Amino acid sequence: MPLLDTVADLLARASRALGFETLEAFPPGHAYARTRWNKAYFDIASDTKPDAIEQRICEAIANTPYVFGQIVNPTPRMQRSFLGVIEARLRRAQGAPVDLAALLVNAYRSPHTVEVVPGLRQAIRDTSEYEPQTQANAILAFLADAPAAFGVIEARP
Repeated sequence: MPLLDTVADLLARASRALGFETLEAFPPGHAYARTRWNKAYFDIASDTKPDAIEQRICEAIANTPYVFGQIVNPTPRMQRSFLGVIEARLRRAQGAPVDLAALLVNAYRSPHTVEVVPGLRQAIRDTSEYEPQTQANAILAFLADAPAAFGVIEARP
């Protein structure tokens, strides 16, 4: 039985090394190894380098922001891409992207999500008793008031 396990392990390693598998996380030991994504939404070959992985996910977020909801513990760069989409929608006066703000709130439910805007986690905690739509609007207002130095949102919802 140990020989069969060894052969299976070697085949799995070869499959990953050759890019035959789809990734759902950064490699072990990576700074954001707790970040996970639904591989059904992100087709990333297993031989892709971590910087390229993050770049592809950020591009996917910019093109289809709702995929942000398929990421657990998004990296700061992923969050900044998502915040950029929210900001662009606010600037175009398409109405407050409450649905996108709700995805951001969901991402911060994990204590392992790195806070990209100082005070955002506390703002989410402070509004946790609100109805989801009211909470999302409050978070959009918080982001609108965040200092411009953080490069987040400058327009009012």
